[in-house]
Amino acid sequence: MNNNGPVRYKVAEAARLAGISASTARLWESQGLLVPGRSETGHRQYSAEDVARLKRISWYRVERGLNPAAIREALEIEEPSAENAESSSTSDIGRRLRSLRHAAGKTLEQVASDMGITSSTLSTLERTSQGVSFKTLHDLAEYYGTTVSRLSGEESEDVTAIIRSGEWRTWPQTTPGVTVQLLAEGRRMMDCHRFVLAPGAASEGAYRHEGEEFMHVLSGRLELVLDSDQFFDLGPGDSLYFESRRYHSWRNRHDGETVLLWINTPPTF
Repeated sequence: MNNNGPVRYKVAEAARLAGISASTARLWESQGLLVPGRSETGHRQYSAEDVARLKRISWYRVERGLNPAAIREALEIEEPSAENAESSSTSDIGRRLRSLRHAAGKTLEQVASDMGITSSTLSTLERTSQGVSFKTLHDLAEYYGTTVSRLSGEESEDVTAIIRSGEWRTWPQTTPGVTVQLLAEGRRMMDCHRFVLAPGAASEGAYRHEGEEFMHVLSGRLELVLDSDQFFDLGPGDSLYFESRRYHSWRNRHDGETVLLWINTPPTF
């Protein structure tokens, strides 16, 4: 363990401290009750807060006899609300989604069923802002009557005229391998983004919305599919303009990063 940072426990250590078995800890993770961190090699790493959460889950399970869905709801009530909690760049999207769900009077199971995903996946997203495809994130925003850009915090009133190279604000990374950086701030008529796609990164499905969009590939290679039957292979220097109401999906076809400029107008994404 790193003596200069917070203590991290392996699954067996965390389970022992919580008075449960390691297999039970893994089961609760699969049910979306807890999302431990991961080391660079992919091994589970539990914080002191994770151990405390395991103890709370155990108490709800043993003393109250609650099922996983009821435990999730009970834990949510214990946590600070999205409006009152201190924001962090890694969890804002999840907090906003949870706040929207509560405002709609929906349970995790109801929204997950409507979206065609598991309740554990949705729970993970609301707690960590991670773990879903780009398409699913878009569909959730549409479901709640908002946009991905608004969920990501592009809400400031003032428009910043200039943003220096390398000083772009970055969305929380909800989708593995997809980094979205803001090239313009504030209320405006265009969503202006710089996408950085890791090898193999993709939308994992087609989505659509109102407006028009323009993309320009700076480096790498991108495959874009419109309406499931029009394929565009875009390389460095290539541009494409299309109506956003057409279903579109994409993936990085390069063995390295693909970087592109992507603009939507009006800001409906």
